[in-house]
Amino acid sequence: MFSFSFKNRIASHYIISTGLLISVFFFLIYQLIDHSVNRQINEDIMGEVSKHLEEIEIDPNDTYLLHVDQWRAREHKTVTVNPVFVQFFDINKRLIDKSPSLKGLELKMYATKLNNKFIDTYLNKKPIRQIQVPILHKNKVIGSLFIAMSLDDSTKILKNLQETLLIFFPIILLVLFLIARLIAGRSIKPVTLITETSNRITKDNLKERIPLPENKDELYVLSKTINDLLDRIESAVEREKQFTSDASHELRTPLTVLKGTLEVLIRKPRTQSEYEDKINYGISEVNRLNNLVDQLLLLARFENQIQSVKIEKIYVNALILDILTRYSLKMNVKKISVDHAFSKEYYVESDNYLLSIIISNIISNAIKYSNDNSSISIVLSQNETATVCTISDSGIGIPKEDLDKIRIPFFRSNPTHHPDIKGSGLGLSIVARLAGLLNIQFEIQSEINKGTTVILSFHRM
Repeated sequence: MFSFSFKNRIASHYIISTGLLISVFFFLIYQLIDHSVNRQINEDIMGEVSKHLEEIEIDPNDTYLLHVDQWRAREHKTVTVNPVFVQFFDINKRLIDKSPSLKGLELKMYATKLNNKFIDTYLNKKPIRQIQVPILHKNKVIGSLFIAMSLDDSTKILKNLQETLLIFFPIILLVLFLIARLIAGRSIKPVTLITETSNRITKDNLKERIPLPENKDELYVLSKTINDLLDRIESAVEREKQFTSDASHELRTPLTVLKGTLEVLIRKPRTQSEYEDKINYGISEVNRLNNLVDQLLLLARFENQIQSVKIEKIYVNALILDILTRYSLKMNVKKISVDHAFSKEYYVESDNYLLSIIISNIISNAIKYSNDNSSISIVLSQNETATVCTISDSGIGIPKEDLDKIRIPFFRSNPTHHPDIKGSGLGLSIVARLAGLLNIQFEIQSEINKGTTVILSFHRM
């Protein structure tokens, strides 16, 4: 299917609007000249009427006298570009005299209702304009004066003008189309660059960017918007690659450990206790692997934030106590105490399942990174705009330079300093992702060797 290029469409639209404007302009020119020519002819005819009426003399018998010899002599001496035709009639509509230019022809007489009106007619198949004027004396009609002028020259002038305009109209449109096409081609050059650059961009080449035009117009905004989009795509692809690499590494580690443990078991016979130790160690690695897979699935599930959220009224006090009950064994092993100050019952509007995951991950991290014989503080409070949950520990803390990175999946702050603490780096990443999904303000404060404080603000809907 044939289609115009973009610059041809721009030029075509420009030509259509310009063509309409030129058409109106040409029409006005033609009408103005037509009006001017016709007005001049009418003025010339009325001038002839006035001049001939002044030459008429009235006798005592109320008949008008015309000095025929003098009138004809003057007519012969008068040279005009546009000939004037003159006829005189008496009261009985008999021809008294006529101008030599009429020769054997006569001007047609019309009904009296057309007196003093211009009439376009023909004389010997030639267009003329005539007027018949009654000759009055004492308010009595005593004859008629007919004056006519040829329209042949004016008709030719208007016809030539019309033909000229019709010839030049398409020529002007063609020239304007070529000029508009040239200008449009230059104007959309950045669009061509966008197309060429886009064709060079692939999944393996995301570094390419569109050159920004010098003029900060709509094309500049378009180019910058596309470049910003490419930046986001490149960042997302890099994060995906890093996520895949980190996930593969995290999944491979417990599998490698499990494989090594099993290989050690089959090398030689072992005692019952040795078998039990290795099997329990293998089970712990399987549990770690299972927990990691669960976290990865959860992170992927809410990656695009399109998962449906079930908002309901949640009793936060009870939710926190339930989570503490699930972690009571781990807290007892490390002899960690929990101080919770609930001055009253607190309710929030949120998703119960997702909020449980958020608070559970925060408490799990607090237990994991707290020292033995330490304490964790959980405080619920309320201000004018929100219900606030503050969870604090006195553990190893996070360096200030790493606080902005904790939202990145698999990021762990200085894992080599504490190799005995197992972790995947997904906990706080999941917390940040779900908090954003539930419109919960998530804030974290931490100092090395002093502890970490996580603040969740539930703003009222």
